Amino acid sequence: MHEQAGRWDFLTNYARVLFAIAHHTAPRLRDIAAACDITDRTAQNIVTDLEHAGYLRRQREGRRTRYTLNLNSTLRHPADAHVPIADLVNLFAPHHRPAQTAGTVDSNDRTADEPRPMADRDAS
Repeated sequence: MHEQAGRWDFLTNYARVLFAIAHHTAPRLRDIAAACDITDRTAQNIVTDLEHAGYLRRQREGRRTRYTLNLNSTLRHPADAHVPIADLVNLFAPHHRPAQTAGTVDSNDRTADEPRPMADRDAS
């Protein structure tokens, strides 16, 4: 049994997936799943839910998928509906590079000298 079973956490898997997409240069679903400690299927379902809710867009580029976050979106809970997603991304994935237009960030827009994601650093 997983050691976290039966415990609660402050961040949901949805938030973790959002941060993984903001943080990684070209995340594959398996990379997102590994970064969030969830299954590939769960990562796929969460990405689909986030896309349908307007938090991100997916575009196929060859064999890869490019994710664009809508940072103008706000949190879903009525008590937090005034908080933009950008605030969370800035707090939990501070090395993202905001796009120049319309409050979006493209997960592939990074330079080689930017810090590596935490998951990559831990593996070194």
